[in-house]
Amino acid sequence: MKLAFYAPMKSPDHPVPSGDRRMGRLLWQALELAGYDLELASEMRSFDRSGDPDVQHANDAAGAAEADRLIAKWRAEPARAPQGWFTYHLYHKAPDWIGPQVCKALKIPYFVAEASHAPKRTTGAWQQGYEAAAAAIGSARAVFHMTMLDRACLEPLIASNNRLVFLPPFLDIEAFQQAAVPVDIAAEIERNGGRGDRKNLLAVAMMRVGDKQVSYEQLAQSLALSQREDWQLLIIGDGEQRNTVRRVMAPLGHKVVYLGTRDAEQLPAFYDAASLYVWPAHGEAYGMAFLEAQGCGLPVVAGNIRGVPDVVKDGVTGVLTPAGDLTAFANAIDELLGDPARCHQMAEATRDFVAMERSMAKAATILSRTIGGLI
Repeated sequence: MKLAFYAPMKSPDHPVPSGDRRMGRLLWQALELAGYDLELASEMRSFDRSGDPDVQHANDAAGAAEADRLIAKWRAEPARAPQGWFTYHLYHKAPDWIGPQVCKALKIPYFVAEASHAPKRTTGAWQQGYEAAAAAIGSARAVFHMTMLDRACLEPLIASNNRLVFLPPFLDIEAFQQAAVPVDIAAEIERNGGRGDRKNLLAVAMMRVGDKQVSYEQLAQSLALSQREDWQLLIIGDGEQRNTVRRVMAPLGHKVVYLGTRDAEQLPAFYDAASLYVWPAHGEAYGMAFLEAQGCGLPVVAGNIRGVPDVVKDGVTGVLTPAGDLTAFANAIDELLGDPARCHQMAEATRDFVAMERSMAKAATILSRTIGGLI
C-alpha cells in the first residue's frame, strides 16, 4: 500500500540536521516497517519564521500549484497514485498547503502526525497560516499526537476523539547502539580540561538563540546552587551562541567541559560514561536526546514542561522538576548523585522503558493499526 509523505516544516531530505528532520526520518522508517510504500510527495518548505503575510500568501499559491501538479501526475498514472497521504509536523508557521487539496481531488484519506494548534494565533501575523493549519488538521482522518499537551490543544478541532491517536516519540535504539563507535572518554575529557575523578553530568544540545540558550542559562544557574563538589558538566554541542553559553557557564569555572559537536555514532559512549543526563528543556517539544540517554541506561533530570513527561517517566527513569525552579533542579541532581542505588535502579528502568514503550516496532504497530483500519 502506497502513502505520499510530506513534511512542510523540513523535508526528511533537508541538508541541515535537526530534531525535526530526525523525527521525520524515524516516522518514514516506522511507516516502512508497518508495510507501507512511501513516496516523498514534495520538498516544498512552507515555514514562515517571522509572520509575514506576503510569505504566507506566496506559500499558499505555491502549494496550490504543487497540488495541481501532483493531482495531474497521479491522475495520468493511477497505478502509481497513493492510497493515502501522511503529513508530519504542521502548525501555524508551517501549514500544509498541498495535502488536503490532493486528498480531496483523489478521494484518499489524509493523515497527520505531530500537529499543533494554538488558539492565540487566531489573529495576528500568522493568521493565514493558522487558518490553513487548522483546516488541514480538521480534515484529517486520523491525527497522531506525540504529546498529551498537543492532544488537549487539538481536541477542539477534532469532531471525534477517536480520530486522535497517541503516538509517543520513539527511537530505533538498537540501530543507535549498533552504530556506536568506541571513544576514549577519559582522554577526551582530560584533553578538554576535565578530570577523571569526578562524576559526569551530561547535556547534549546545540547552542542556538531562543529555547536552547534559555535552557543553558537555567542549567548554569541551577548548577551554581549545587551543594556537591564531586561533579563536572560535559557539554556536547556548538552553535552561534557558543560565546553566550560560555559566558553564562563561566561562574562554574573548570567544572564545565566543552566537547564540541560529535557524530551520532560517538554519543552512546558519552551516555555510558555519564552519571546523569541534565537538561531544563525550556520550550522543548519533547527532546529526542532524553530517549537516547535513557536507551543507553542514563537517568535524567529535566524540567517538567510540555512534552517532556511523555519521554521521561518521573520517579522511574528520572526526576522532573517544576519548570523554571532552579533550586529544585539542583536538589534533584544532588540527591541522585548521593544515592547510587537509586541511580542504578533508574538506569535499569530507562533501558526497559525505551526498549518496550518507545521503540520503532511499537510505533509501527500504532501506525499500521490506525492507517490500515481507515484505508
